[in-house]
Amino acid sequence: MKTVPANPWVEKEKNPQPETEAVRKITRFDPVISARKVLKTEAEAILKLIEHLDDSFRNAVNLILACEGKVVVTGLGKSGIIAHKFASTLSSTGTPAVFLHPTESIHGGLGILSGRDMLVALSNSGETEEMLELLPIIKRLGLKLIAITGNSNSTLSQSADIILDASVPNEACPFGISPTASTTAALALSDALAIALMERRGISQEDLALIHPGGIIGRRLLLRVEDLMHTGSEIPLAAAGLKMRDILLVITGKRLGVAGVTNTRGELIGVITDGDLRRALERYPDLLERHAEEIMNRDPKKIERQALAAQALHIMEQYSITSLFVYEQERMNTPVGIIHLHDLIRAGIL
Repeated sequence: MKTVPANPWVEKEKNPQPETEAVRKITRFDPVISARKVLKTEAEAILKLIEHLDDSFRNAVNLILACEGKVVVTGLGKSGIIAHKFASTLSSTGTPAVFLHPTESIHGGLGILSGRDMLVALSNSGETEEMLELLPIIKRLGLKLIAITGNSNSTLSQSADIILDASVPNEACPFGISPTASTTAALALSDALAIALMERRGISQEDLALIHPGGIIGRRLLLRVEDLMHTGSEIPLAAAGLKMRDILLVITGKRLGVAGVTNTRGELIGVITDGDLRRALERYPDLLERHAEEIMNRDPKKIERQALAAQALHIMEQYSITSLFVYEQERMNTPVGIIHLHDLIRAGIL
């Protein structure tokens, strides 16, 4: 009789191989535990930077402030990505800066440099070959150099005018190889430098608005309450002596979910919202016959017309409300407009 060969896969199922250590590790792996370790390592790396801060940081701020040209930031690999972001952050906070790729620099990119510029070089090891090739040229041009590095004894550090220590105890990578905690530290330290420069220069919100005219930042910094508010007949106002049946018509007719209550001088003395109506229904069976003064909230929230629209959003979020009456500085109790949460949403503030 012909023998049928055994199926190797069936044999494997009958005789499973012992579980290897690698398989056991994968089986026991919990990504949340891994993520917590990474975040803890990187958080500790940033906190460690606080201990490193000294006069070198102050000197770096002063050196950049004294620069008559632009700040040229360079770095390679992961450090290059951080350097690119640092240059962008500097420019957006009032310090003119550009990113220079170290490899491209020796193939014509150095033409971006002028004698009035200075360099900031980011390198964790401080021994990156492409970076070191720049050093003789930088010295020949007489440019000042700040090194943000994890190795204060490196060739880059020895050539720098100022060294900012961005060293970390260890990387978040389990093998201590992949740049993780070190790039996080470099990013945090460069952000600290950019913000210190911004504050030292006295950059205001108005200055930032000129730098960020577009996008959500521009809208938050440029748009003011008076640009978005409802005025004139669109303002939902009612006299204090009116009954709630009339107030209800004002609230529904103006479609803003609120009515401002005014005295005989036209001053705002209270506000009635949809929410106030719902709560009052539980207390007063004859609500429609009640007068506005009996129902209104006597602490209406207001905002000055020249205030930023973003500030209006902040107040609304703080008090969990959806509208603010608007006043002029000279007449704080007389409403000249109203701004609603929907106005802020349509303008892209939220």
